Amino acid sequence: MRTTRSKKTTPTLPPALKAIANSVIEATLPNGMQVRLLPSDAVPTCSYYTFFRVGARNERPGITGISHLFEHMMFNGAKKYGPGQFDRVLESNGGSSNAYTSNDVTVYYEDFMSEALEKVIDLESDRMRSLQVTPKMLESERQVVMEERRLRVDNEIGGLMDEELSSLIWKAHPYRWPVIGWMKDIENIKREDCLEYFRTYYAPNNATLYVSGDFDPKQAMALIKKYYKGIKPGPALPLVHDAEPEQKGERRAEVRHPAQAPSLMIAWRGPNGTDPDTLVLDVLQYALSVGQSSRLTRSLVFDQELAVGVSVDWTWRFDPGSFTVVLELKPDGDPKKAEAALYAELAKVAQHGLEPRELEKAKNNLAAHLLRELATNNGRAHALGTYELMLGDWRHGLALPIQYETITGEQVRAAAAKYLAPERRSVVTLVPLSEVAS
Repeated sequence: MRTTRSKKTTPTLPPALKAIANSVIEATLPNGMQVRLLPSDAVPTCSYYTFFRVGARNERPGITGISHLFEHMMFNGAKKYGPGQFDRVLESNGGSSNAYTSNDVTVYYEDFMSEALEKVIDLESDRMRSLQVTPKMLESERQVVMEERRLRVDNEIGGLMDEELSSLIWKAHPYRWPVIGWMKDIENIKREDCLEYFRTYYAPNNATLYVSGDFDPKQAMALIKKYYKGIKPGPALPLVHDAEPEQKGERRAEVRHPAQAPSLMIAWRGPNGTDPDTLVLDVLQYALSVGQSSRLTRSLVFDQELAVGVSVDWTWRFDPGSFTVVLELKPDGDPKKAEAALYAELAKVAQHGLEPRELEKAKNNLAAHLLRELATNNGRAHALGTYELMLGDWRHGLALPIQYETITGEQVRAAAAKYLAPERRSVVTLVPLSEVAS
C-alpha cells in the first residue's frame, strides 16, 4: 500500500483552504481502492464516504435503474452483518447513514462518534466484500423502488416532466433514461444481472474512500488496510461511449397531467464537468436564479409577474450535461408568453453580458457556497470526493473560489451565446388536464 501526504502540484488556493489541502493524506491499496484521510480534531466525530464510479450512465436498456436498486440493496445484509443489521449496529454506536445515486456516481456515507470508526470500517468493508443478493432481498427492494417510482415520477409533475425532457435532450446517450429506471426494467431485473453488476462496479478498484474528522491517521489507515485488503479487484470497467449526435433544431414535447397551473422545463445541452466552460456556466446559473435579486427572478417573477418561481439547474457530469430552466406559472399563466420573456432575458445576456454587480454577486455566492460546505466533516468529505470524481483531482475543487474570481463578463456572455442558442434547446410544457378538457 502506498501512503503519502499530498505532494502533487497544487493550484493556487485561497489562504483559508491551504490548511485543508496540507492535511489530506492519500493512499492506494493493492486492490486499487483509493483512500483519502482528512483529519481534524475540531469535534470528536467522523464522516465516512464511499464513492463508486457507477450510475445510470453505466446501465443499458433492460436493466435501467439497477444502480439505484443497489443503493437500496446495499443496506440489506452481507456475510457478517445480516439483513437489517447495518443500520441497527451503526445506530447503536451513535451513527446514521444515507446514500444517493446520480447519473454518474453512487455514494454511501455515515456520520458517527470517533470511537465507532473501526465498527464503520467493518460494516462498509463487509458489504463491499460479500453483499448477499438473495431472491427474497431483491424482490423486497424491487417493490420498494417501484413504489418510489410511482410516488416520485408517475404521480409527480416534476418527475414526469424531467423524464420527458431527458428523452428530448439525449437521443443516444444513457443520460436519456431516468436514474430510477423505467418501470418495466425495474420489474424484470434478474438476480444474475445484479451479481454481475456488483462484481463489476462495486469492486475496490472502482471506489474512493474519504474519511473526515477526529481520528489518528496512522491507526485509521491500518484499520482500512486490515479490513479491505482481502477484497479482490473487479474486472476492467466497460467503456461508456458518447455517441450523442449533434442537435440541429429545437425539440418540443407536452406532458398532460392533473395540475393547478402550467409550467415549463427548458434545457440546452452543455459541456462535460472538466470543460473550462463548465465553471463559466456555474457563474451564469447563479446570476440567473440564485437569490431574490437574480436576473430571472427579478424579471419574470417580480417585474413582469409571468411566473411564481424560477430555478436553474446546471450539474457537473462525466459527459456533456444540460443547463435547465424551470418556470412555475400561475394557474392562469400563459406558457408562450413566459417562454418568450425567458428567451428575451437570455438573449440580453448573450448579446450584452451581465451587469458588473450581477457578475460580482454570482461569484461571491459561489465562493460562499463552497466554503460553507467545507465547514463540516461531512461537507469536506463530500465536497473533496465529488471534486476528485468530477474534476479528476480534489485540489482543483479547493482552487475553485480563485478560478471563479478570474471569470470575466465576456466569458459569461460568450458561453450564453454558445450554449443557449435556440437550435440547442429542448422544451417540455405541462398542460393541466383541466385545460385540455376545456
